[in-house]
Amino acid sequence: MAETVRVWDAPVRLFHWALVSLFFLSWWSAENHDMELHRTSGLVVLGLLLFRIYWGLAGSRTARFTQFLRGPAAVLAYARKAADEHPTDGHNPLGGWSVAALLAALLGLTTAGLFAGNGDGGEAGPLAAVLSAEGARRAADIHGTVFNVALFLIGLHVLAIFFYQFLVGRDLVSAMITGNCERQLGEAVADVRWSPVRAPAGLALVASVIWALSGG
Repeated sequence: MAETVRVWDAPVRLFHWALVSLFFLSWWSAENHDMELHRTSGLVVLGLLLFRIYWGLAGSRTARFTQFLRGPAAVLAYARKAADEHPTDGHNPLGGWSVAALLAALLGLTTAGLFAGNGDGGEAGPLAAVLSAEGARRAADIHGTVFNVALFLIGLHVLAIFFYQFLVGRDLVSAMITGNCERQLGEAVADVRWSPVRAPAGLALVASVIWALSGG
């Protein structure tokens, strides 16, 4: 017999869907040469990533890096029988590292974007002026390269969702929308309660950092 249990807190879910939306907006604005919107959306993405790092240290149990960043032995053991494993609370050992890799790529992407420029004083990130023209162009090249890496990792993420949805029978998307999933009655469940003080404090801290990076 199954029961519905909470596995994701509200900040994690809001972060996830805001990141999806803003990543698409950042791509669209770059493709349409709306660089003012691109800079703004990129800064908000960076803010989201900084908040996720904070929440990975101060959030609920399933949000914390210590819960889903496991050692090589745990990753290999899970990979050998992923389709047969019981659902885990939060990210599984393999998925945890894929999430960490994607977060790292997006952090590198947005950081490079801060310094990116075309070298002629035109389109540029908010911190491009601290580099030489050549340095800003190199940052722009890195920005483009890491974008492709991020797309590759996003593709793997989507493939994993399809794998679990259609081959294993686990609806990861609904869980990230509602925060809930089904467990067998009596199975241990993680405590996903979170502090209503820590989330606003983290947002305020991140907002101040982004405000400073944007030039105030």
